[in-house]
Amino acid sequence: MKLRKMIGIIPCRYQSTRFPGKPLADIGDKPMMWHVYQQAQQASELEDVYIATDDFRIEATCKQLDIKVLMTGKAHQTGTDRVAECARILDAEAVVNIQGDEPFIDPESINKVARALKQADSTVFATNGYSRIEDPAAVASPNVVKVVLSVTGLALAYSRAPIPYPLRKEPVYLRQLGLYAFRRDALEAFTSRAQGPLEQVESVEMLRFVEYGNAVQMVEVTESGIAVDTPEDLRLANQYYEDQGKAD
Repeated sequence: MKLRKMIGIIPCRYQSTRFPGKPLADIGDKPMMWHVYQQAQQASELEDVYIATDDFRIEATCKQLDIKVLMTGKAHQTGTDRVAECARILDAEAVVNIQGDEPFIDPESINKVARALKQADSTVFATNGYSRIEDPAAVASPNVVKVVLSVTGLALAYSRAPIPYPLRKEPVYLRQLGLYAFRRDALEAFTSRAQGPLEQVESVEMLRFVEYGNAVQMVEVTESGIAVDTPEDLRLANQYYEDQGKAD
């Protein structure tokens, strides 16, 4: 069945261990989530875009800024669970999960992940963006999820450890990005399953597809370069935003 209706969902939580309230943190004179929303709206493969939240402060700010918003339940274990609820509310055939801490995400990266799912056959449950890792510190960091691929570009494994191991030659390390496109039935399968042993250990939710033998097609995309996880990241994002304004 050819996919037609594809919706962009930006999950935004107020609670964050490292940076509480970060969706509402300002970049320039607008909150970070507004910038993500503007970038996502430029993706031509998406029919519509919504922010998904369980927090009334985020909902109120969305309404003030004329951002489409969906209120979801508070008990979701992962962002994908929240996206699945949104797909049911909107009756969407497919959705793209766009991280709420990527204020400068390239709309074409969203398009590539969405387009790959539209072109895939029904055996592909999801598509997932990735990029090459150039920084050795990122290879070693447990905060950077690495992925290894089959010869046809399917995800074989995700890990916070440096994979593959460089026994015979220096490998190319690939970073899994938080940019996903899902079929509706894939999301329903995700929410109905228990976490597998690898997901429980690694805390990488896409392992729930891999561990159950479902195909995830990886798609190489352009990385934005600035993900806001800490107040220091926010400072860098504001500096970048200011520099871009000067360049214009």
